Amino acid sequence: MRPFALAFRAVAVSLPRPGTRRASWQLVPSAVSVPRARRLVCGQLAEWEIDEQDEIARLLVSELVTNALCHAWGPIRLAVSCERGTLRCEVYDANPVLPRVRDIRQDDEGGRGLYLLDLLSDLWGSERTPMGKVSWFELAVHTHLDGTVA
Repeated sequence: MRPFALAFRAVAVSLPRPGTRRASWQLVPSAVSVPRARRLVCGQLAEWEIDEQDEIARLLVSELVTNALCHAWGPIRLAVSCERGTLRCEVYDANPVLPRVRDIRQDDEGGRGLYLLDLLSDLWGSERTPMGKVSWFELAVHTHLDGTVA
């Protein structure tokens, strides 16, 4: 397995660039939010006509929402954006403790979500926010030469 590509960035507020697409949804802190998050991401990618990463995005969003349900409290926010050939999915929760990779045994039922993020995403990470944290991943998507989504 390759070394972890965990990246840390300063949280900054920025104005979206022309051609940036964004969508976000509030999720209830319940197991019903995991399939709902998958459906929301799938529908948004189809609307933006960038669904070539649909299966990977759904799997990784499931992992992030499940982590938020298991290790945080309160409402969860799912956000997706696409800018300059990069799809970014973010899951916000109220727990400021950042996820960390832990050693797992073959018979452990959980603990593989961060390994999946590292294996399947182009970049991923987690950052503290004023209200808790955001965990995110990025995937490359096909775009037109002008930066708009193909």
